[in-house]
Amino acid sequence: MTIKEFGTENKETVILLHGGGLSWWNYLDEIELLKNQFQVIVPILDGHSKSDHDFNSIEDNAVRIINYIDDHFNGKVKMIGGLSLGGQILLEILARRSDICNYAIIESALAIPMPVTHILIEPSMKLSYGLIQKKWFSKLQFTSLKIRDNLFDNYFNDTRKITRENYIAFLKGNSAYRASHNLSACQAKVLIFVGSKERPIMKKSARIIGDLIPNSILVTLEGYFHGDLSINHAEEYVKRMISLMK
Repeated sequence: MTIKEFGTENKETVILLHGGGLSWWNYLDEIELLKNQFQVIVPILDGHSKSDHDFNSIEDNAVRIINYIDDHFNGKVKMIGGLSLGGQILLEILARRSDICNYAIIESALAIPMPVTHILIEPSMKLSYGLIQKKWFSKLQFTSLKIRDNLFDNYFNDTRKITRENYIAFLKGNSAYRASHNLSACQAKVLIFVGSKERPIMKKSARIIGDLIPNSILVTLEGYFHGDLSINHAEEYVKRMISLMK
């Protein structure tokens, strides 16, 4: 994976893990709000545009990030946040290394396998992949994801560079993931966010994650969609993050 760094002169480190099919710009506004106080690290996850490695698994991404933290930050950072696929990778990190951060934010993370979706991903992607290169189709997808308009160029330019094989790999990884019971040993204080307008399986996942992690707070964001908080409401995200740290 490729690493984007901001505010490198600061001592306390925050790592943010973007959603599947997105990139570092998922947290563009958060970076601006945080970079004067924290060192902000945003890895471009494997299989995504400008990353240096194909996507193998959620577990493999988790190990890569753990190794990066070991190599650059002596095995521990202040806070890690993750959205959707990034949230699943964060869950895996916390399950494998209980003391890797003081605080964590898990947003819209699926914790229950979806076997039917998993089966359909490969044939549906083989049929639809060519459309991803079309701007009109990308605009339809972008609108359905409820992402703010000024991120469209970033979205279009990056999503069309993701290979079909990588799309299949990370979508299948996402749909097959189950949160580990090892999360019960997590030592971080954790905020779990889910939008009130997300699918029932996402709300159920949030409850499962909350039950697994002992020092956690589950917040249902009224009127919010999947990933709405970090993508569209950076000031609120940062305000809640700072409050968590206090």
